[in-house]
Amino acid sequence: MSKPQFAQIYDLVETERIRERDIDRGELVGNWINANPDTTSIARLEVFEASGKLQLHAFAASQAGLIDWGTTTTAVFAAGPASRVGAGFTATFDFGAAEARLQAMIMKGLLVLAQFHLFKDDSKRASYFLREYYAKTHDLFSR
Repeated sequence: MSKPQFAQIYDLVETERIRERDIDRGELVGNWINANPDTTSIARLEVFEASGKLQLHAFAASQAGLIDWGTTTTAVFAAGPASRVGAGFTATFDFGAAEARLQAMIMKGLLVLAQFHLFKDDSKRASYFLREYYAKTHDLFSR
C-alpha cells in the first residue's frame, strides 16, 4: 500500500513554495503574560526573532520569583498549507531529568499554550498535560 500524498482535503492546495522564513510571525512576537495570576506553571513568555529564527524565552512561577527556563528556537507553523500568516509554534525545553514540549497558537488575540511535561528520571512522576492562556503585554512590562 502506498502512502497518501495528503492527510486531509485541506492539504490539497496549489501554492508556490513557502518556507518557514516566509511566514509572517508578527502576531506571535511579543511579551506574553499568563492570564491566570495564580499559575503554578509558565508565568511569562518572550517571543522574539533572532538570526532569522523565532525564539522563545520562558519564565515559570515559583514562590521565590520567576524561574528562568532560558531561550530555545521554535518551529513556526502557518495558518494553512498556502498561508503566509504565522498561527503557532512548537518548542522544547530539555532540563535533563524532565522535558517540556510546548505548542502555541493564536486564538482571539490570546496565545494558547499547550504544555506536555515528561519526566525522564526514575522519580515515578506521571507525564502530564497543561493548557494556559496568555495576553500580550505592552512595552511597559518588557525586560
